Amino acid sequence: MKHWLIHPSLGLLALFCMFNVSMVIADAEESYDSPTIPVEEIRLFAEVFDRIKSAYVEPVTDKQLLEDAIRGMLSGLDPHSAYLDAKAFESLQIHTTGRFGGLGIEVGLQDGFVRVIAPIDDTPAQRAGIRAGDLITKIDDESTQGMSLNDAVERMRGRIGSKVTITLVRDGVEKPFDVTLERASISVTSVRHRLLETGYGMIRISQFQNNTAEQLRNSIQKLQDMGELKGIVLDLRNNPGGVLQSAVQVSDAFISEGLIVYTEGRLPNSELRFNATTETLLPDIPMVVLINAGSASASEIVAGALQDHRRAVIMGTDSFGKGSVQTILPVSSGRGVKLTTARYFTPDGRSIQADGIRPDVTVEDDRQADESLGQPDNQLYEALNLLKALSIVQPSRG
Repeated sequence: MKHWLIHPSLGLLALFCMFNVSMVIADAEESYDSPTIPVEEIRLFAEVFDRIKSAYVEPVTDKQLLEDAIRGMLSGLDPHSAYLDAKAFESLQIHTTGRFGGLGIEVGLQDGFVRVIAPIDDTPAQRAGIRAGDLITKIDDESTQGMSLNDAVERMRGRIGSKVTITLVRDGVEKPFDVTLERASISVTSVRHRLLETGYGMIRISQFQNNTAEQLRNSIQKLQDMGELKGIVLDLRNNPGGVLQSAVQVSDAFISEGLIVYTEGRLPNSELRFNATTETLLPDIPMVVLINAGSASASEIVAGALQDHRRAVIMGTDSFGKGSVQTILPVSSGRGVKLTTARYFTPDGRSIQADGIRPDVTVEDDRQADESLGQPDNQLYEALNLLKALSIVQPSRG
């Protein structure tokens, strides 16, 4: 690893050399054709860099300026690409294992503010009534406008038992309002289940983790132990996504053949196709999948696959529309880059990005609280009624 040290007095020439040599090194290490070096843009970057160093009201280190430049370069691509410092990189790795500290909110960026994608089941955020679509405009009285997503997440995390106040803007509520939450250790159970009534079960997947498929198998077995299943509701509402492979495995549990999802991108390893296997847990019984605006990414993959295969009726409201693949690329000193490298497509070739999954049957959610398992709601009621009708037309094969 080469380290380039640039003194401000070296100005444009040194900075140009740094970019030039770095591009040559990168070109030697990669098999892709490098475009012409944008000399004018590099000169502009060097000029701005020098002006900040000499004229900004407070001294700024080269390291801070260059890291901020990297952050800006990535955030300008899309809301999902980001620079991860060592702390954020470690935090992301912890998150995918299912245990992390904080409030229990999956967030993204919208119009310069932090948007709630979904509250996670059984967390401080869910219990406080935070909803998918809420905009977080302040964290402890500090505006989130222009704040990076990583910075916002770090401000919401903290010592277990400490409190943080977030300011929310919600559709249908006239004024912003504050919610004070106590930080907790978030240990998420990915899959839960219950019997709605004799013969009809519900499986709730709150997010897709490494062990989700195994938990799904256990839940299905426990429901089957209660008696013959005539129909199943798969609840993916407010499921913000997670591990791609888990989404494929969950889809495979209900589909016996054919394509589940494919990706397209520029890198050779970004074009992938995932197909179902014959080892299917519930291939025949009627099925309804519940989605809403908080259903994103991996949950949209599952809903899209089951919809295209005509395996399930999709019910609820339009999903979030997050159909891009983020690859975590480690860089030096324990840091990383989260970079969008591909987009998801359903088996029929529909792009999930921005459009999301549209339900076969639209049922608005009239609940005023949360999406916790077991709370009566009209969407679940309609799903159960539809299952009963389908089980008459399409009886279970046992």
